[in-house]
Amino acid sequence: MAVVYPGQGDPRRSIPLLWREPSDKTGLTLDAILDAAIAVADEHGMAALSMRAVGERLGRTAMALYTYVPGKAELLDLMYDKVLGELPDGYDLAAGWRAALMAWAEDARAFHLRHPWMLEVSQARPVLGPNEFRMLEALVAIVRSTGLAPSRAQAVVGVVMQFVRGTAAMVTEVRRAATVTGVSDEDWWYARSGVLTEVVPDFGERFPNATWLGAEEPPPVEDDPCASYLEREAMRNFRVGLRVLLDGVEAALGGQGVEEHRNENRR
Repeated sequence: MAVVYPGQGDPRRSIPLLWREPSDKTGLTLDAILDAAIAVADEHGMAALSMRAVGERLGRTAMALYTYVPGKAELLDLMYDKVLGELPDGYDLAAGWRAALMAWAEDARAFHLRHPWMLEVSQARPVLGPNEFRMLEALVAIVRSTGLAPSRAQAVVGVVMQFVRGTAAMVTEVRRAATVTGVSDEDWWYARSGVLTEVVPDFGERFPNATWLGAEEPPPVEDDPCASYLEREAMRNFRVGLRVLLDGVEAALGGQGVEEHRNENRR
């Protein structure tokens, strides 16, 4: 999966556009251009995104778009931030931080599966748009409610975000594999597992740990019945992994006082 870097345009042009007031105008507007750009990326991926492709979707020339957006670099920043507006601004903490964090992760994962091109946008540099900050604010509010110190909370925020993106990327790759190759996951494994058993009859003895890992039938997952086996497995791994990750946060809460005492003694 190719990676594109946001924030490559002129900040004196892109940042004011990011923080502009919403427009209620009809016809060709910046918001209409961004909606078209997001639709192109949703359907065909970032490789298909161009000013020309967006213009064609709107029935306009690429040159007509430059009145509203300086270029493709700024377009990427704007569509990235606009689509993040789909995520909730906040989460109810009445049931505790753990339930809220699980809800955030579920929403963020579903969001990335709706817009897989977002996984192609590098996280190395932020876009610095309002919706990006709203998304971050919602997540940090949940983690902050745990009582973790800022340095530890920052680490938890980063790990949770990367965990969600990573698990969503796995499902995206699975879906693309079937589309690109024309072979379903089930057919791919069926064609190879029998041959592997013939060629390596002592596989279990040679690789006991790998064999052990798949020995137990995993519990069923409530998900899209049309999803492939690997998609359902990815969903199961997401939910189990998320619970383990949150168990680690709870353990960190218990050990935070000890760590702070150690740090105090080092001063």
